[in-house]
Amino acid sequence: MAFSDLLEQVGSTGCFQFLHVTLLSMPILMMASHNLLQNFVAAVPPHHCAPYANLSMSSMGAGDVLQATVPLDQNGKPERCRRYVHPQLQLLSSNSSESLWEEGVEEIETQSCEDGWYYNTTEMSSTIISEVNGKFGGTCAAFSTSFTMFCIFRVCCGMALSGLVLNSFSLIVEWIPTRVRTVVGTGTGYFYTAGQLILAAVAYCIRDWRWLTLAVSLPFYVSFLYSWWFLESARWLVLTKKSEQAVKNLKTVARINGRRAEADKINFEMLQESMKKEMACSKGSYSALDLLRTSTMRTITVCLSAVGFSTSFAYYGLSMDLQKFGVSIYLIQIIFGAVDIPAKILVTISMSMLGQRPSQCRALVLAGVMILINLLVPYDLQVLRTSLAVTGKGCLAASFNCCYLYSGELYPTVIRQNGMGWVSMMARFGAMVAPMVLLLGEDSPWLPGFIYGGAPIVSGIFAFLLPETLAQPLPDTIQDRNSAFRNLLLLYIYIYIVGTESIQTPLHFSLFVKLQPFAKII
Repeated sequence: MAFSDLLEQVGSTGCFQFLHVTLLSMPILMMASHNLLQNFVAAVPPHHCAPYANLSMSSMGAGDVLQATVPLDQNGKPERCRRYVHPQLQLLSSNSSESLWEEGVEEIETQSCEDGWYYNTTEMSSTIISEVNGKFGGTCAAFSTSFTMFCIFRVCCGMALSGLVLNSFSLIVEWIPTRVRTVVGTGTGYFYTAGQLILAAVAYCIRDWRWLTLAVSLPFYVSFLYSWWFLESARWLVLTKKSEQAVKNLKTVARINGRRAEADKINFEMLQESMKKEMACSKGSYSALDLLRTSTMRTITVCLSAVGFSTSFAYYGLSMDLQKFGVSIYLIQIIFGAVDIPAKILVTISMSMLGQRPSQCRALVLAGVMILINLLVPYDLQVLRTSLAVTGKGCLAASFNCCYLYSGELYPTVIRQNGMGWVSMMARFGAMVAPMVLLLGEDSPWLPGFIYGGAPIVSGIFAFLLPETLAQPLPDTIQDRNSAFRNLLLLYIYIYIVGTESIQTPLHFSLFVKLQPFAKII
């Protein structure tokens, strides 16, 4: 992997890397605000059917109008979607609210909310729900005049955010050395964590959904202005036959890192000679089909698809339904965001010491177990239920952090964008399906939680089938990844046959070599 030597020559952890990673991470800071924006702009305020238009408000207080118009549900609260067919003024003569529910009162005929709804705007002055009476991108979404327009712009926003995180992460990992990849990847994840906390603060200060959407969208224009000065990956430029531009970028990095002497040494011949093998192996064009062309790539793609889908599926299943916890939506957003801090610290330590594969497996399985245990906790124990949900969400945040780093390390440079794009698409598909599963709870309240908890556990098994990447250089070509996978499989077979005690003896080394043709067949 000759590019790592070139990177060390021009400076692998210098001023350039600091600026590069920081500026690429700034949009991720606000990406969390958009991903979780629906918790606030589409929050469902307390509501009930609007009173009859011909019901006089001058002689009656708001409480009397509500009492004569809307029946109470089983919990003693106003029904949200039913009202009396005719105003029940006789109910106002009762001396207490308890006497209203004598035998026979429940039999009064009711109807749906023919005149719309009344929304309590104490907590939020306006949401998309209150504006369009319960029907379900970016800056343009704030100026939407219809539900259809709002949906179109939000879809465009989601597409843009997917490309943003994909390109940002690829550019980050390709300009940093192997030894700091885990730490830098986790540090980038903390920008997303900080974004969740920022969203809670901004939403608390701005209660109108249009102004809130605008507030979390405008910062992206700043990132748009400086994004034109980002340097393209020199590794990718070499492998796509753009070596002259790669030389220019490497020289620029060396100068920014204060290594002008090294910058003068780099030329086209030196680059071509040092990456001769990679350039020879990368001949031809690559497409998404290469993700499935070899058995190694098929295994990686299928397993990462399961991991990406289930992580996002369970993550947004928990994070997009904050109102169910029965506490302030702003407080629970802060708690859900803050739990990422210890979770990502722990997964960083785990990835650095144990490796990416065991860290990914454990995070997924533990998240699923926490969600399933929550199904057994009585609903009135809200503190315990919230604690288990927060723990599960922290494990899923750790899984997300590991998944993006793991994907970038598993896919070779020539198809890294395609591979990470596919995993990102599967994650988005999981996020899209997650809210639909909540609808199953209308008939079986336990079913959504069972599905949210079962999916991560199953994908944890898929993650176990992936190769380890701890302390391994980034593969540049598909051949590099195939060879690494075969060697890892060969090592497992070797250790199974001879054990670990005599692993360095000439006799066993000879056996290791003889097993190579068998590994190639596999």
